[in-house]
Amino acid sequence: MTAVVHHARRFRDLANRIPYSAVALLARASIATIFWRAASTKLANFDLTIALFQDEYLANLPFLPAAPMAYLATAVELAMPALIAVGLMTRLATLPLIGMAIFIQLFVYPSSWPDHLIWIALLALLLARGPGAISLDAVLARQLDRNGAAMRAGA
Repeated sequence: MTAVVHHARRFRDLANRIPYSAVALLARASIATIFWRAASTKLANFDLTIALFQDEYLANLPFLPAAPMAYLATAVELAMPALIAVGLMTRLATLPLIGMAIFIQLFVYPSSWPDHLIWIALLALLLARGPGAISLDAVLARQLDRNGAAMRAGA
């Protein structure tokens, strides 16, 4: 075995020791921050937000009303990142954000596909693998497992 192959395998083995819970925590913090900042920007001047929805975001889709869509987008960008950040209903919370990312990609900023691809990759990781052990989902799952075991034991 060559030295390069040996070092590559050692590096791979070290990387395999990184716990998924740490990776998931980083993914959750990253994607939550991205969408939370977007909501904060909208809230800073909501009249401007509605104007942006009318004149830019929904310019190609005039049948969608700007104000309700602005409120909806802001609510999603506040609620879903909060759930993802604490790891509560994480898989469910990824779905509206994936939908939003796809909508933005297709109808608003198609040239920003590298950003949207990163968003969707982080969200898909959380959807597929869950929030990890450092999450409220994990705490609730452990609690439900304990309650289920106690019920099966007749306690």
